[in-house]
Formats: sequence, structure tokens, C-alpha cells
Amino acid sequence: MKNAEGKCLKYGDNVDTDVIIPARYLAIQDREELAKHAMEDIDDHFRQKLNRGDILIAGKNFGCGSSREHAPQVLKDSGVSCIIAESFARIFYRNAINIGLAIVESPDAAKEIQEGDTVEVDFTEGKIFNRSSGKSYSMAVFPPFLQDMIDKGGLISFVNERMQSRS
Repeated sequence: MKNAEGKCLKYGDNVDTDVIIPARYLAIQDREELAKHAMEDIDDHFRQKLNRGDILIAGKNFGCGSSREHAPQVLKDSGVSCIIAESFARIFYRNAINIGLAIVESPDAAKEIQEGDTVEVDFTEGKIFNRSSGKSYSMAVFPPFLQDMIDKGGLISFVNERMQSRS
């Protein structure tokens, strides 16, 4: 799995799917257009602050609320390379993996990393390195098949590739 490296944008506890992507935009079919509205109800400068490859840092229960695949998808389509949180709502966690968005539970890293810090996440070694502070954190490593699924862009691409290789 490729490392993620980027500047961090930090949010608190209980960031729910309704603020990640408000329901009023869910009828938009174009993913690029939909991504323009990511996080706007919690951070109206999100689009201006985010650069492709940046990393979100969050508190507890990130992605709680309604079960909508749109939430991790708009973050990925906005350019977020990884989310590090104290914890995730379980349905968001699974949806993120299913669409190929790297997510990491690391309470210490999520508490200590600050907005604007530059962080590298090594998914193979299970390390988070804060280049701004010099601190390192441990994290759980995904099993190889989940690493492969995320690298391939999610569950659908992963299954399609497997099906093609068997025919």
C-alpha cells in the first residue's frame, strides 16, 4: 500500500455524515461537482485549505450518523489521501475501505497532530510520522487483502480485477 503524505486539517469529535456531505446535495450525480460541497457545513474554507493528498485528523466517532457512501467518496474525490481519527463510526469505516479511502485509528496521533502539520503514514510498517513535530506513532496494519483493495481503488475494482484474472 502506498504511503500517504500531506498537510493536516483537523476536526473534532462526532463529525457526522450530514456535515461531511449535506443531504441537500445528494441528488448531484457528478462526483467532481458533489466534492465541491464536502465539509462545507462544518468548514466553509475546506476546499480552499485542502490540497490533493492532504490528511484529515479527527476525534472520536468520525463519520457517525446516516449511512451514506457519499461521505467517504466526497472526501476521497476532494483529494483527501487518508483520515486519522481517534475512532470511526463502523459503517463509515467499512464504506471508506469499500471505496478505497485509507483510514487509520490512532488515538494518540489524532489528539497530538495539529492543523497544518505535515504527516507521513506508512501503511506497510504501521507508522505515522509527524514531520512538523518529529513524533512517531504506531498504528495497526491492514491485512494484505485490504491493503490491496484500497490500492486498487476499493471493493468494486478489487473484485473486477479478481474476476478478470480468473477468466
